[in-house]
Amino acid sequence: MSSFKGRNIISLRDMTIDDLWTIVTTAGEVKEGKHRGCLQGKTIASLFFEPSTRTRLSFDSAVIKSGGSVFGFADPGSSSQKKGESFSDSIRTITGYCDAMVIRHPVEGAARLASEVATVPVINAGDGANQHPTQTFLDLFTIHEEFGRLKNLKIGIMGDLKYGRTVHSLTHAMALFGAEMVFISPPSLKMPSAILSGLSEKGISFHTADTPEDAADMNLDILYVTRIQKERFGDPQEYKNVAHGYRIDKNTIIALGEQVRIMHPLPRVDEIAEEVDTTPNAIYFTQAHNGIPTRQALLGLVTGGIS
Repeated sequence: MSSFKGRNIISLRDMTIDDLWTIVTTAGEVKEGKHRGCLQGKTIASLFFEPSTRTRLSFDSAVIKSGGSVFGFADPGSSSQKKGESFSDSIRTITGYCDAMVIRHPVEGAARLASEVATVPVINAGDGANQHPTQTFLDLFTIHEEFGRLKNLKIGIMGDLKYGRTVHSLTHAMALFGAEMVFISPPSLKMPSAILSGLSEKGISFHTADTPEDAADMNLDILYVTRIQKERFGDPQEYKNVAHGYRIDKNTIIALGEQVRIMHPLPRVDEIAEEVDTTPNAIYFTQAHNGIPTRQALLGLVTGGIS
């Protein structure tokens, strides 16, 4: 097992394939009922400088279910930064109150900065459009649970690929496992060229498509859907025109094949029709619920409660 005690979890780029296997297998053990009380006597700081529902609450639930205690804030307006305290000073102070800290921040690089001044492990819960590693961990766990493997899969990644930190992290992880990827997005929201260049340099196969139907003959195992963000469009009509073409319904599933599994990091707006929820293809709510054992495992590993 890779050593995690005392380790910061900031970016997928810092992780090896062995690290990812450790998290996935440990999450499976936690879900089976092992490692109970792995955070007994531990205190976790939950510092959300940006709004969140699923990530914040699943981290809080993970701490409580593992016997630990959690404190923090869900609104930066309730912190001393409102009084003018610097981010670094806030982190230096809070590091003395906890055994690990979970941070979400709207500025890219904030979690990395926190890790440089903190004396306890820092877990990045999302920093700007950069990375969201713990979402990727639960995604990998869900994929492994569904398919029994992480290698030799075909995955379509659809939506806002330019600014979506979730898909940036997922792309890096799936590349480590040699997945064949199809990137589906409007022209204005394509995957950044730096990420595509990195895949090409590593010999990772990928394709691009304008709509999910364009990937119909690729036999996708997974279609990972993210929302088209309205705020990225200056013209509301342009947004409507684009978003309409990126909506998944039962007809999309028929086109892609009955084997495809639909994933989504949530929240969804209207990019997946509710009629999809009751199909065996929809695994996005299971995916969301898997955030708890995955984050229990991660917190247990970095605090030394699981070794």
